[in-house]
Amino acid sequence: MSLKSRIQNYSKPGDSHPAAKAVSTVHSETPSVPPLTFDLLNPKELEYKEKVHKKLMDILDLSLIVKMADTDARKQISEIARRIIDEESIPIVARTRQLIVNEVVNDILGFGPLEHLLYEPTIADILVNGYNSVYVERFGRLEKTPITFKDNAHLLKVIDRIVTQVGRRIDESSPLVDARLMDGSRVNAIIPPLAIDGPSLSIRRFTQDKMQLQDMVAIGSLSQSMADVFANMVKIRLNILVSGGTGSGKTTMLNALSNNIPIHERIVTIEDSAELQLKMDNLVRLETRPPNIEGKGEVTQRDLVRNSLRMRPDRIIIGEVRGQEAFDMLQAMNTGHDGSLTTIHANTPRDALSRVENMVTMAGFDLPLKTIRSQIASAINVVLQLERMEDGKRRVVSISEINSMEGDIITMSEIFRYERRGVDEDGNIIGRFVSTGIIPRCHERMKQRGVNMGLDAYVDQTISSS
Repeated sequence: MSLKSRIQNYSKPGDSHPAAKAVSTVHSETPSVPPLTFDLLNPKELEYKEKVHKKLMDILDLSLIVKMADTDARKQISEIARRIIDEESIPIVARTRQLIVNEVVNDILGFGPLEHLLYEPTIADILVNGYNSVYVERFGRLEKTPITFKDNAHLLKVIDRIVTQVGRRIDESSPLVDARLMDGSRVNAIIPPLAIDGPSLSIRRFTQDKMQLQDMVAIGSLSQSMADVFANMVKIRLNILVSGGTGSGKTTMLNALSNNIPIHERIVTIEDSAELQLKMDNLVRLETRPPNIEGKGEVTQRDLVRNSLRMRPDRIIIGEVRGQEAFDMLQAMNTGHDGSLTTIHANTPRDALSRVENMVTMAGFDLPLKTIRSQIASAINVVLQLERMEDGKRRVVSISEINSMEGDIITMSEIFRYERRGVDEDGNIIGRFVSTGIIPRCHERMKQRGVNMGLDAYVDQTISSS
């Protein structure tokens, strides 16, 4: 099912449960987006929950619980919590009883209040600014939720549980960390003394149903002609640099492009925190490792790029190039690893090339500027520029092919672009995708590789997007 279909078929969480009762609601700024509804405990019920939690911790042997399977551990804690409620004769109805049991289990084994948000399919980001301030992003818009933690210590305990599950640590000596959840969601946490007002947590979630290029066409992120050209660029093994700002959809685009890689090719992915969702058999996923408490044992992306060259990859996919590994990436692209993909933080295609240039200089090689630019021009074939606009929608705003060098300058030709026309009364961007009419040099390469694509895709046709 496409993303558009999932949005249209979305039903509010809790509707399927006969005991569900909406007590707190997050209202979206966009009328067409259904509000989030949570079944939360009121202040008096929270007091009962704390009482049950405290008594349960007094009698529970956590050393035994952590050795049990998650399902068995949750079952045992739930049974003990229910027994405590009965023994204390707490005056609550069946619905509240179940809510208290669930929240106690989540506090001990799960991620506490965040459990209300982690399984909601419409949430893209969870942003915790402090124990009493939790925001989410849905359909490109930020919304404040009624979800809160008991205090900073409660939030810190949840953060610690998240990072320890993936072998990372967070404390005063190491107060910031990047990690990931078991479903691949990206996590960043930062705590005092770096975070002045208390612990902060950011979770970037990724849909389990990998988005296809056609899904992007359906939601207006690109045109059909652009999708066809992208797919063929991947098939003929062009080296593609996906550029954009934070939250512009670079990783999603990287996943979508990877769908067009032939299944017989061997892929090696390299990431700081593994979040790519490539569904193929001949795949090796590599992830960096931070230094240990003694400051030793660090494995950088540059180390992994160098090692990947010995692994006989057909293509190398780097989740995001951000440092000295840029030099080794260019070397790989120029020495037989055509069809490699990566992303970079930049606001324009030209800025993206400048950033790669700056990263190469960080590697410590005393190379003339013209030599570095020549390496870039021969290694990277296409730059896709993405942007998240004010209406929350992510769009491909430019596709540029790198031509060659003219003097000391890398020349580029724009094949497609997005033209903004204005903003409607609902705050949605009005614009259209435009093909510039330039026939890219790679079109001849497509013909040589047996890809039959007509010239109609490059004719000056416009596709509206709003």
